[in-house]
Amino acid sequence: MDITTLGIDLAKNVFQLHGVDENGAVALRKRLSRNKLLAFVANLPGCVIGLEACGGAHYWAREISKLGHEVRLMSPQYVKPYVKTNKNDYNDAEGICEAVARPNMHFVAVKNTEQQDLQAMHRVREGLMKDRTALVNQTRGLLAEYGIVVAQGVHKLRGELPLILEDAQNQLSARGRELFAELYERLVGLDARIGEADARLQRVFEDNELCRRLAQVEGVGVLTATALVAAVGDAKLFKNGRQMAAWLGLVPRQHSSGENKERLLGISKRGDRYLRMLLVHGARSVVYRADNKEDARSRWVSQVKARRGVNRACVALANKNARILWALMAHEEGYRQVA
Repeated sequence: MDITTLGIDLAKNVFQLHGVDENGAVALRKRLSRNKLLAFVANLPGCVIGLEACGGAHYWAREISKLGHEVRLMSPQYVKPYVKTNKNDYNDAEGICEAVARPNMHFVAVKNTEQQDLQAMHRVREGLMKDRTALVNQTRGLLAEYGIVVAQGVHKLRGELPLILEDAQNQLSARGRELFAELYERLVGLDARIGEADARLQRVFEDNELCRRLAQVEGVGVLTATALVAAVGDAKLFKNGRQMAAWLGLVPRQHSSGENKERLLGISKRGDRYLRMLLVHGARSVVYRADNKEDARSRWVSQVKARRGVNRACVALANKNARILWALMAHEEGYRQVA
């Protein structure tokens, strides 16, 4: 078969393939089960294969690349405009095949197993943090039904709940004390598991030279550095630092038309929400301490904060940090503080 470009619509068990030749004519339309895909692709001549960056896509990209093909991953939102008429597996595969051949298409770097391990660590830790937050909120709400009000924050509940259980003068019954003692044990268990997750990430951080170099930037710590290495992969896929900041959703949205004045709105909030949150919270810690420092960077932060407010200053610094981090990753340089 004379196939130059192949689009594969991934699924759990059944995959749809759509291939075209060098003239764009349809050369292949085929539906395959999961266990037959690699064997079929292995018998094809080397070609460009497009996949949507969805669950399992990085695994398939690595395996197909081993067979001599050039695999390109694309964000589903960039593929959607190329899907004609109704959505089904065949139309999706045809849209992927069309999109991967576009010269201005933005592609996603294929993650290796180490990056996926690191990203999985962050996802597990994030899940544990959400579980703990939900447990704390539930416990505070239940205590309020007994007239016992605990201030917000996990550290407040962690410190006060044992005292509440020991207080014989409050409204808790024997069954209530037993229930809240169980909730406290769950809280202690989640604290321990989060501590183990943090220690695991700390070990990865200490063993990775790039992570340590990224952490030299003010507002970037173990979590942000390891999450960035896991998510970005090859920073050279971005043309410059602004592209990576845009990928993270840290640049303004636009709503402009014709010859009207360019209208910039709030940040786009596209891309990796978790990584953007880490960058903004890291920047917030720097913004709160900038007034007590005299270096050029702190003076710039203080000026932005005075002019635009704390929240905008945090986002502005997160944007600046994202560009600096791109330079450190793409050019393999050491960090030099600039304003």
